[in-house]
Amino acid sequence: MKIEVRDVPPRAAWALEQAGVHPLLARLFAARGVTSHDELDDGLARLLPPTGLKGAQEAAVLLADAIAAGQRICFVADYDCDGATACAVGIRGLRLLGAAHVDYLVPDRVVDGYGLTPPIAERVAAKGANVLITVDNGIASVEGVARARELGLKVLVTDHHLPGSELPTADCIVNPNQPGCEFESKSMAGVGVMFYVLLTLRAELRARGVFDAPSTAGPPQGASAPSGGSGASEAAERGGKVPQPKLDALLPLVALGTVADVVRLDANNRRLVAQGLRRIRAGQLPAGLNALFTVAGRAQQKATTFDFGFALGPRINAAGRLADMTLGIELLLTDDAARADELARTLDGINRERREIEGGMREQAFLIVERLLVNPEPPPGRPKAASAPPGGSAPGEAGERGGILLDPPSAIAVFDPDFHEGVVGIVAARLKDRLHRPTFVFAASGAPGREHELKGSGRSIPGFHLRDALDLIAKRHPGVLSRFGGHAMAAGCTMAKEHFDTFEQALRQVAAEWLDAAQLSRRLETDGPLLPEYRRPDMVDTLHREVWGQGFAPPVFSEEVEVVSQRLVGEKHLALKLRHQGQPVDGIWFGHTEPLPARAHLAFRLEADEWQGVRRVRLLVEGVAG
Repeated sequence: MKIEVRDVPPRAAWALEQAGVHPLLARLFAARGVTSHDELDDGLARLLPPTGLKGAQEAAVLLADAIAAGQRICFVADYDCDGATACAVGIRGLRLLGAAHVDYLVPDRVVDGYGLTPPIAERVAAKGANVLITVDNGIASVEGVARARELGLKVLVTDHHLPGSELPTADCIVNPNQPGCEFESKSMAGVGVMFYVLLTLRAELRARGVFDAPSTAGPPQGASAPSGGSGASEAAERGGKVPQPKLDALLPLVALGTVADVVRLDANNRRLVAQGLRRIRAGQLPAGLNALFTVAGRAQQKATTFDFGFALGPRINAAGRLADMTLGIELLLTDDAARADELARTLDGINRERREIEGGMREQAFLIVERLLVNPEPPPGRPKAASAPPGGSAPGEAGERGGILLDPPSAIAVFDPDFHEGVVGIVAARLKDRLHRPTFVFAASGAPGREHELKGSGRSIPGFHLRDALDLIAKRHPGVLSRFGGHAMAAGCTMAKEHFDTFEQALRQVAAEWLDAAQLSRRLETDGPLLPEYRRPDMVDTLHREVWGQGFAPPVFSEEVEVVSQRLVGEKHLALKLRHQGQPVDGIWFGHTEPLPARAHLAFRLEADEWQGVRRVRLLVEGVAG
């Protein structure tokens, strides 16, 4: 691994420090492109205005008309955390704004697949809906939207995924990535798009005289009304006005979905997340989120983006992977603490099952890849392999069987008949992390009558746009991919089993063309050495309170330390006694067993743990230079 140190523009760091930013934070922010203190202002008034989001005003008119006419509105959600939070935000928000009849439907991952399909449109129509709203999907649902409109439904697509060559013929599309949209934040998650639609709808209803003007200018402040509604529809029928509903109680859900979907935390997304965290820490959060913090063993008063990405998000995602995302959405919609506790415990159990399935699949996937990396018959005079593949932590089957370890191909595709399609994305991420290669993992479809299909999920590395790669493969090999979509770093596709070998070779070919040796070498960007006076529990707390995530990486420091002692714990982790700049400190390297030299150049994060009532700092090792 090559450990690199981010460049810190001195003028930017100095300007931030002069504006009152802590010196360490000033250095970290400057290294991530922040040039002025104004960029750190996370107030609601600094959010990008909804007027720049193409289609938002048309969506507001459509929804305002539907509310005024008492029409039935049905959401079609996605089965991940972004889709679940977007659905919950949409339902809670529409009820606040006066909608009397709001329902939702979640496609089944196995039976229905992804997005709005014609059968889903028919099920929505059978519910008696007048308006269909997609959240976190729909931009690629050309046939599904067409069928919905044939059935007489008004269709509003809200999405953030990249569009294909053909847009659906919806009544309205709100997507910052659609052609002609000048909205600055192209990285907004599906839940953020829905929140912006609600902001625009509220302004439209205010312009129609439904609400009194807000007492203060700018975006909403303060707590919201109960999720059951604000009485706006009744007031409209009476011809009177009601106070303008406050939508900021939805921001904890917006923050969770944004972080869990691993979208880039640009300035606008960071403000949305910061506002959600602020309310959670103050105890202003839905009952379902509070229950999730409890079952995850996390303190909502100290909520961080790490909690969203590694504690709450996975528990909601587990429902969509192994069961029914209805469980997750119901959790986010309920205001009953007892019901929330019951649902959170159910999700926690499903997540434990997911981890067990993932563990088995991960080991099997590693074995499959290991066989790809080994030449079982080395040429005369060449030694046999005796170590794990690059990034591995211990000798594996290759070393036991003998052979030469080869360099991994430029991209990896793995399939096994026993894989569970709900977990392929997680396993792809693990393989990508281990081998530093674009990776797809496939499972056989469990849908009746589709046993011949494979469903795959991919994860990528910097420099390789996964959806664009799928698009190129589809053009070069017509008929191989039946469906595909996604982002630069994550994507999915469906194909017939007989096309797997063709896809694997095509993916490797594209990767070989697009990626050079430097891009295929694992690099870890760090923030350089840490001054010993900052190695304090309160400094760890200060760092954790900030908004970190994709595109605004959490702090990772790097420097040479003395390794005093090391031992295995739990058979797969390395517990360390270190000297950092002459001072003793504990360390841990999770998932690694290989011993370190007496002096090692480490990349590490900071963590504060408590032992016998005393809080101490330890170093969480992220990598070793070499």
